[in-house]
Amino acid sequence: MVKITLAVVALVALVYPSSVAALWPLPRSLQTGSQALTLSSSFSIDTAFTAPSDLQDAISRTLEYINQDKHKRLVVGRGSADASKLKDAPSLNKLNLHLGSKDALSIAQEAIKPLESRDESYTLIVPASGNATLCANSTLGLFRGLTTFSQLWYSFEDAVYTIEAPIAITDKPAYPYRGFMLDTARNFFPVTDIKRTLDAMSWVKINTFHWHVVDSQSFPLQVADFPELSEKGAYSPAQVYTPEDVKDIIAYAGERGIDVLIEVDTPGHTAIISESHSDFVACAGAAPWADFANEPPAGQLRLASPSVISFTQSLFSSLADQFPSSYVSTGGDEINLNCYAKDADTQAQLRKNGQNIEQALSTFVLEVHSTLKDKGKTPVVWEEMVIDHPVGVSNDTIVMVWISSANVRAVVDKGYRVVHAPSDYFYLDCGAGEWLGNDIAGNSWCDPFKTWQKAYSFDPLANLTAAQAPLVLGGQHLLWTEQSDSSNLDSIVWPRAAASAEVFWTGASQPNGKPRDVDEALPRLHDIRFRFVQRGVKAIALQPLWCALRPGVCDLQA
Repeated sequence: MVKITLAVVALVALVYPSSVAALWPLPRSLQTGSQALTLSSSFSIDTAFTAPSDLQDAISRTLEYINQDKHKRLVVGRGSADASKLKDAPSLNKLNLHLGSKDALSIAQEAIKPLESRDESYTLIVPASGNATLCANSTLGLFRGLTTFSQLWYSFEDAVYTIEAPIAITDKPAYPYRGFMLDTARNFFPVTDIKRTLDAMSWVKINTFHWHVVDSQSFPLQVADFPELSEKGAYSPAQVYTPEDVKDIIAYAGERGIDVLIEVDTPGHTAIISESHSDFVACAGAAPWADFANEPPAGQLRLASPSVISFTQSLFSSLADQFPSSYVSTGGDEINLNCYAKDADTQAQLRKNGQNIEQALSTFVLEVHSTLKDKGKTPVVWEEMVIDHPVGVSNDTIVMVWISSANVRAVVDKGYRVVHAPSDYFYLDCGAGEWLGNDIAGNSWCDPFKTWQKAYSFDPLANLTAAQAPLVLGGQHLLWTEQSDSSNLDSIVWPRAAASAEVFWTGASQPNGKPRDVDEALPRLHDIRFRFVQRGVKAIALQPLWCALRPGVCDLQA
């Protein structure tokens, strides 16, 4: 039995004068009233079952957020007009949690189940007085409901309250995969940065941390069976993720309903491996680098070599043991064929094997994927492995489309499940200018800057048939970090990445059946951004405060 008491104030539901509550992401079904309701000073969250420790911790955090957000309504006067309604308003005494399953698995256990097996649905009822109820079939669903509940309340003076009681929510995600990708190879991010990002992800119900952990520039991940990779490949001994760090990050993510999808990109983007295994990498450090790679330094695994294949299989076998997720990404993007054409060792091995480069690539990828499948993992790849190269990956492979949203149709036409990650909507690094040192007039290749509005306008089913719709698993924002580190992580990611969180949770329509609309979304995104800042995430402002307090007044045609 869990009973945690909040010795403080009352509660606020998110409602703008325009109507709908300021929840993010917007629930699939939402009904609100117009009565004021405060939170009792003895408010508690109770369970009628033995709650796993991570659910107990989630309950404690929920109460802390409600108590510490001190978030006032984003209206002129910041809620002062509500004071008269609160004097005689009834109180909410407790929130009762009910679990539909007999087995109370931990949130972390539920979060790493295969996508099709996860149940994040919940029902939340907040009456005009008395006790609220939150029901779900899993602890993961209860956690999502607690996240929603924490967004329902505002503060004014000594009261925590809502002016929208009663509230009824029935909710579940439109798509099972809702992710955020962070590149920790171009620049290193301390564990504290990753944890803060995981917190923020959980507040908008993002459920997958796609960790692009290594690349050509550095290998900060300590792999138990290959310590030399990080010893030779990390920027410094202080800029590594130890096995203890990895366990810590996985546990922290799991407690917040987040799966950690590890990616080690192969066979390209592997120049750094030459620091410890010089014989395994073709055209390592070759110049000019642009002839041999998309970014410096040049270098790719010698994919035709049996010893390289064996090494790569062993590497992924070790990673599979280290990461409990059902999924592991082997990458596969931006393979430079010129590098292999000019590498004498690769050409000699191709002749010995009686293969061309595409056949060798297929052998390499399928051998690695076989190793992952033997470990019970489902492989994930970038789109080139399906569109550009006849690798023949199995149809249970998940494909991430990044070059253009227009390429999704080519992937699903071949029967593959897809995760949307297109640069034309979800790349957070676009528009920052060129990172190359002597390109005075250069811009980023994926200009312009991708606004939250652009991301929010994304249609996951564009150009697909009804029969192909089930192949869409969801999508994600991505941060490649040529120009990012701890100094700007929060501001470049948030609140923009919240846009895709709602796209893939709420789906194409609002609860009223109308299409997603940026005018309706902006007041709610302001609201969640203010909560982020209150909780220590330095999300950037979307507008002047004057505009945030007056929804619609700063629109172009207002």
